[in-house]
Amino acid sequence: MKIVTVVGARPQFIKAAVVSRWLRQTPDCKEILVHTGQHYDENMSDVFFQELEIPTPAYHLGVGSGGHGAQTGRMLEAIEEVLRETKPDKMLIYGDTNSTLAGALAAAKLHVPVAHVEAGLRSFNRKMPEEINRVVSDHLSTWLFAPTEAAVTNLQNEGITGAKVALVGDVMYDAAIYYGTRTRADTLGKLGLQSKHYVLATIHRAENTDAQTRLRDVFGGLNAIADELPVVLPLHPRTRAALTRDNLLERCNPNLRLLDPLGYLDMVMLEKHASVIATDSGGVQKEAFFHRVPCVTLRDETEWVELVELGWNRLVPPTDAGAIHAGVLQSLRDTKQRPAPAHLYGGGQAAIQ
Repeated sequence: MKIVTVVGARPQFIKAAVVSRWLRQTPDCKEILVHTGQHYDENMSDVFFQELEIPTPAYHLGVGSGGHGAQTGRMLEAIEEVLRETKPDKMLIYGDTNSTLAGALAAAKLHVPVAHVEAGLRSFNRKMPEEINRVVSDHLSTWLFAPTEAAVTNLQNEGITGAKVALVGDVMYDAAIYYGTRTRADTLGKLGLQSKHYVLATIHRAENTDAQTRLRDVFGGLNAIADELPVVLPLHPRTRAALTRDNLLERCNPNLRLLDPLGYLDMVMLEKHASVIATDSGGVQKEAFFHRVPCVTLRDETEWVELVELGWNRLVPPTDAGAIHAGVLQSLRDTKQRPAPAHLYGGGQAAIQ
C-alpha cells in the first residue's frame, strides 16, 4: 500500500512524527512524505524534522507564504503533479491548514481516497480560514479520525456518520508522551528563567496579527502582565512582521522576552514549567493541558471546548488589553482543583489506530 502524506506547518510535523513512525513499521506500507513549504523558516520547519526524527520528505514543494488563494492554488497544482507521478492508494492529511485543504482537493479530483487526522473540529466561525479548510477537508475525506467525542458529534450534525468516522484520540498527546522524556534540561537556564515564575505566550493567528487594534490590545495586555511576571514570547514570523509594521516592537516591556521560533523540545520545556500559557494556537491549548498548565486563549472561540468546560482553559477575546491582563492574572491566582480525565484525548495510542 502506497500512502502520500501532506504536511506543511508546525502542528502537522508533530502529528506526522508519531503516525509516520508507525507507518514505517507496517509491512507492505510505503509512505511518501510531501512537504508543501507552508512553514519554510528553519526554526519553523527543519528543526522539527531533526528533533522528531521525521524522514526527509520525498517531495519539498517550496510554496512558501502568500495570500490564501495564491498559496493554496500553488500547492494544489504541485500536489496534483506528485499524485500523478506516484499513483498512491491513499492520501493522509492533518489538521486545518492550507496544506490540508490543497491535499484534500488534489486527491479528491484524482479519485484518491483521503484520510483526515484531527477531523470534526469546529469553531463555528466561518471568518477563520482554518474553519473553511477543515469543513471542506472533512466532506472530501473517506476516513475521518476524530480526536474527541465533540468532534464526532460535529461530524454527525453535518451528516458524516457510520464507519467513515473513528474516535481515536489525539496524536499530539501521543507525541507529548513519546517525546516528553527527551526535552532539554538546560532550556530554562539558558533563558534565565525559573520554573513556575513566568508566563509563556504565543500569538500567530491572522485574526490577531492582521487587525491593528487587536494586535495592540494583545501586546498591551502582555506588556501589563510583564510588569508583574516575566512573559516569554517565541515570535512567529507573521507576528514579528506585524509588530514591525505597527511600530510596536520598540514599545515592548523589557520583561516581555521576545524569542525566535523554538523547536518542539525547547517549546515543551517552556510549556511544562510555565505558570500560565496565553495563546491563540489550537495545538498549544492542548499541550498546556497535557502538561497540566492553565491556559488563557486569546480568541473569540475555541475548537477545544472540553478544556473550557473543565476549567483548564479560559477564553478571553483579545479586544481589550485590560481584560487580557485580568484574565491571565485570574488564571495565575486560581488554585481550585480542575478535573483531568485520563481518557479525554485517548490513551496515547491514537497513531496506532
